[in-house]
Amino acid sequence: MPRFMVERTFPEGLHIPTNADGSQVCMTVVGRNAENGVTWVHSYVSADKKKTFCIYDGPSEAAIREVAAKNGLPVDSVTAVSVLDPYFYRD
Repeated sequence: MPRFMVERTFPEGLHIPTNADGSQVCMTVVGRNAENGVTWVHSYVSADKKKTFCIYDGPSEAAIREVAAKNGLPVDSVTAVSVLDPYFYRD
């Protein structure tokens, strides 16, 4: 399955409560994503909470953009990526 990094900007900051309401918001996103075969792997959030860098697995860039629209999430860019880590070259 292809992997993508989605960059987003939240001018007012991303504020998801750390309680049951926030959990419900996240699970709603996960459910809508699944309808298009998209999996939210994880996200990185900037210190000021205005930028996120989200890793997704999905069938295509179009599917990633479609679920973002369904979820009401902004998309600055979608980039196909692969993993490179320090253990890549080990024998």
